[in-house]
Amino acid sequence: MWDKAVTDSETETTAQRKELGTADIARIMKLLPHRYPFLLVDKIVEMDGDQSAVGIKNVTINEPFFQGHFPNFPVMPGVLIIEGMAQTAGALCVASLKENYEPQLVYFMGIDRARFRRPVLPGDTVHYHMTKLRNRGRVWRFEGKAKVNGQIVAEAEISAMIVDRAKQAELAANNE
Repeated sequence: MWDKAVTDSETETTAQRKELGTADIARIMKLLPHRYPFLLVDKIVEMDGDQSAVGIKNVTINEPFFQGHFPNFPVMPGVLIIEGMAQTAGALCVASLKENYEPQLVYFMGIDRARFRRPVLPGDTVHYHMTKLRNRGRVWRFEGKAKVNGQIVAEAEISAMIVDRAKQAELAANNE
């Protein structure tokens, strides 16, 4: 007989359950070119192939943007929440290229349907829930929901393109 397991309030057999991947900060830094203070994802969990992932950002009072946004009422800027969602999606795109990939860049192409529901404050843990809507070649589109304590704080659809670094360097050299 099949062993039964319960995940996300759905019942499925153990044989049908997917193995979900994770990425710690070291792996994220291999997948993305971003570095502190602009690396806005601390960990990625529940990576389901190239379909979905949940990025995690622990927001602390030491974040450099809190010095000016706003000194007496620190609020994480909404554009940085969207950037954290994009970084989670970008890491998922590059991770889907498997272990033998050459380093790639992921460029933001668009943001649609962005909405901000409530402020993100120091001490909050933001979960960036990203789900692939589609991809064609090197262009990807994701739906994202940023949540704190299970409540949506921001949402958006984002699109991005994976660009080969060698081709990017060649284009940059031609523009000089």
